[in-house]
Amino acid sequence: MYTRLQNARQQWGGSLTAIDNWLEERQQLIVSYCKLAALPPFDKQNSDQQLPEQAHIQSFCQILMDYLSAGHFEVYDQIVSQCEVNGHDSKSLAENLYPRISVSTDLALEFNDSYAEQIDDAGSVDFDAHLSRLGQALEERFSLEDELIQTLATRHVSPSVSA
Repeated sequence: MYTRLQNARQQWGGSLTAIDNWLEERQQLIVSYCKLAALPPFDKQNSDQQLPEQAHIQSFCQILMDYLSAGHFEVYDQIVSQCEVNGHDSKSLAENLYPRISVSTDLALEFNDSYAEQIDDAGSVDFDAHLSRLGQALEERFSLEDELIQTLATRHVSPSVSA
């Protein structure tokens, strides 16, 4: 995930302020996910299968919701509107990718609804599996989002434009 982010920044950084901000939020989301999942370079504080602290889960859920909102209400709208104005092929791509991106949105909203507040014993059993599924969905989402950004950057944004 992080390598994809670095590549995205190298390719599209500076082309559009909304994209730069969104990629910054993506980085925050990835770091928060890795901490929550206790992925390297982060170590679990306890070797047993305890849940992360509720405050960490809530923080992750907030970052996740912020990222989704920025995508849906800032970047996607801008990409789709630019694609509609500047080309049928681009509009078709956007219309094809958006429903596939929405699958991860639904999973993220479900995760947030299940874990942003106090987790009950039943929820704690499934936490790792849900977090893993969410991570896989986010990886796919980032790939699809990058296709949209690539379309906008290569076909619709001149190098001197920033909004």
